[in-house]
Amino acid sequence: MPHQPPPVLEETQAISIFTPVNLILLALSLYLIYTRLRPSPSPSPPLPSSSSAIVFKTFTPKTLQPFNGTDNPKVYLAVNRKVFDVTAGKSFYGPGGPYSNFAGRDASRGLALNSFDEEVLTEVGAPIDTLAGLGEEERAALDGWAKHFEGKYLLVGRLVEEGSEEAKEAEKAEKEE
Repeated sequence: MPHQPPPVLEETQAISIFTPVNLILLALSLYLIYTRLRPSPSPSPPLPSSSSAIVFKTFTPKTLQPFNGTDNPKVYLAVNRKVFDVTAGKSFYGPGGPYSNFAGRDASRGLALNSFDEEVLTEVGAPIDTLAGLGEEERAALDGWAKHFEGKYLLVGRLVEEGSEEAKEAEKAEKEE
């Protein structure tokens, strides 16, 4: 018997990859990739409830002191003369926390020096620290801390000198309320 070549198909069959099932799977895959790779929105700080509305105030070292988490449930601290409500971080800044000596105080020099020592902080009755003598690295560290607080905590006031015109005006406004 002579050898015969295999039969040739007259029609060639095209296999399509664009079936409805494959299109659905492709769309699902693209959606999952998009949801995993898209940038997540930055969380916004929670808005205070209407029952505890926070008013931007002018503080002096003496009027800031009670906001230490012990005398008052709120915990405030000042950085570069800006006062922040750090109550949300009470485990860090409140009583017993690693940063508790900054509560109710101007924490600027301590943060700049990365020191938790009480000695680096200005006494409550003394003038506000001018931060004289800080080097370039220490100023950069303080700026980093200031940005951290601005991004994470609510700004509730400013710190001014005891007896300054701003302090007198704030005291007068508070008495009128």
